[in-house]
Amino acid sequence: MTALTACIPAVMTRRHATEADLPRIVEIYNAAIPGRLATADTAPVTLADRLPWFERHQPDRRPLWVLESDQPTSTEGASSIVGWLSFEDFYGRPAYSITSELSIYVAPEAQGQGVGRRLLEAALAEAPGLGLEKLVAYIFSHNHPSLSLFRRYGFETWGSLPEVAVLDDQSVGLSILGLTLPAVSTDDDSRP
Repeated sequence: MTALTACIPAVMTRRHATEADLPRIVEIYNAAIPGRLATADTAPVTLADRLPWFERHQPDRRPLWVLESDQPTSTEGASSIVGWLSFEDFYGRPAYSITSELSIYVAPEAQGQGVGRRLLEAALAEAPGLGLEKLVAYIFSHNHPSLSLFRRYGFETWGSLPEVAVLDDQSVGLSILGLTLPAVSTDDDSRP
């Protein structure tokens, strides 16, 4: 990104991810690994590793979204995808169907430009239509930018797992953030 394009606000468009997006999704995910803030993976994942995860997403129930920018992400003409958000089943049992885990990953060159905020705002707006009442996020306790983002939108600490992971010989904790979504009113609710 040049100094000129950095001054021009990008138009960002959210859409459902397709399998053709998986290489960029994996690229963004792998870019987060060395920073030791966003994932417990310590080595890059492959497309084959992530394909079953990708296939579990369902647009009408547990979507996987990408956010595209109209600004080029690099001089090589790379993908315009600057971030992604995943809704995943929480704990994989039917009784938890009202709850989903959110994950947000932002390309390094797009961090600090509102990508995570836009994705989270969209998730909060659309979650009730997906049959969700609760959202959870697992965030490393030292990942202050992500903790701040989620807390700004009303997520609260629902739990803490101290020193459950080791990254570069350093024990780190995991914060469990959660949000109860506002009840969706129906036509029946408006009756006196």
